[in-house]
Amino acid sequence: MPNTEHVEEHFQASDTVRDIVIGMSDGLTVPFALAAGLSGAVDSPMLVLAAGAAEIAAGSIAMGLGGYLAAKSDAEHYYNELKREYREVEEVPDREKDEVRDVFKEYDLEPEHIEAIVDKMAENPDKWVDFMMKFELGLDKPEKGRSLKSAFTIALSYIVGGLIPLSPYFFVTHASQALLVSVIITLIVLFIFGAVKGRVTGSHPYKSGLETVIIGGLAAAAAFGLARLLTK
Repeated sequence: MPNTEHVEEHFQASDTVRDIVIGMSDGLTVPFALAAGLSGAVDSPMLVLAAGAAEIAAGSIAMGLGGYLAAKSDAEHYYNELKREYREVEEVPDREKDEVRDVFKEYDLEPEHIEAIVDKMAENPDKWVDFMMKFELGLDKPEKGRSLKSAFTIALSYIVGGLIPLSPYFFVTHASQALLVSVIITLIVLFIFGAVKGRVTGSHPYKSGLETVIIGGLAAAAAFGLARLLTK
């Protein structure tokens, strides 16, 4: 029988992909809901555009800042834990060896095999600490410059996503008509975005796309209905 090369198709979502998903998701839904709500209260596309542009500016800054602080906090947490692990390996090595044993006991290894691993690990403190960071604490070393990269990616994704539901208001005379075009365009984009997100994360594309459409549609419908109710 011919040997067929086995190709593993596991997806490892990078931090950049997660940032794009965060930014685009909010960028598509929040300005969409705002535009829908305003279209239910006024019939001026320029007013909707002005409000939408202000929201995109404020939202992208807020989202980018949130991404920056989150990434910075993760990095600080990692390096604080790294210092602690180095200190414990030096000051309480026996306790750290017990923690290594506990990790491998979960894999049903024989005691003599575990002891061989522990002894080998103790020969290299850097590798030992790296092991503890990954397998005891579940922490990976953060990418250099991650904070600024995260902030920029989330903010830019938010802006791109936010411009999609607002684009019809540049070309249509009445806000109510622009809203109809915006709904069609945005729901299509939401479905495509959700399907792509599902594809890269291993979920069913159609299910993910439909869920994204429902969430975005409900947000816009709620905003539109509330604006109609308050302006009657």
